Parts: sequence; C-alpha cells; structure tokens
Amino acid sequence: MHSTLIVARMSPGDGNEVARLFSEFDATDMPHLMGTRRRQLFSYRGLYFHLQDFDTEAGGDAIEAAKSHPSFVRISADLKPFIQAYDPDTWRSPADAMAQRFYHWSAQ
Repeated sequence: MHSTLIVARMSPGDGNEVARLFSEFDATDMPHLMGTRRRQLFSYRGLYFHLQDFDTEAGGDAIEAAKSHPSFVRISADLKPFIQAYDPDTWRSPADAMAQRFYHWSAQ
C-alpha cells in the first residue's frame, strides 16, 4: 500500500466541518476514480494532516490527475475557507503540500 501525507494549516475548531465535507466527497465515486483505499484526517496545534492510502505507488500522480475533475475542483473550493497552505509562498498544487517519507517499516 502507498500513502501520501498532505500537511497544511487549519484552525482547531474547523475539524468537524472539514470531516463533513470529506464524508460527502468520499460517498461519491471519486475515491474509486483516484484509487484511494483509505483516508484519515488529523489535526495538531493548528496543523492539518491528510493521510491517504492507495493500492499502488501512483497515489500522488492520481491526485494530480484528478485535480481537474469537477468533484475535486468543488471540494477544493469548499475546503478553501478551512484549509490554508503550510507555506503559501511555495504552494502551487497539492504536490507542494505532500510530506516526503524518509523511513518505512512493515511487519513481514
């Protein structure tokens, strides 16, 4: 399984609304179209973490490919009042918000 982790900023009180938006999004065919197997959202002291699991290593590419889909465009707009770029000066696309994994371990 391949994972991507998006890091951004979110006000602590906005988690319920962000969860609601993703619940509606995940009830559509978009997770299937993107190859998403699991999504988990976390917050910590004003930071937002979006962990997404995929069956293949192409998960990040799938996100990039989906960003022009009307449902993806819509959720991006809906999330805009709640999620801000971690570093607005360098953010250009979702790929700019993805953490880089530097270690991985799995049980045999």
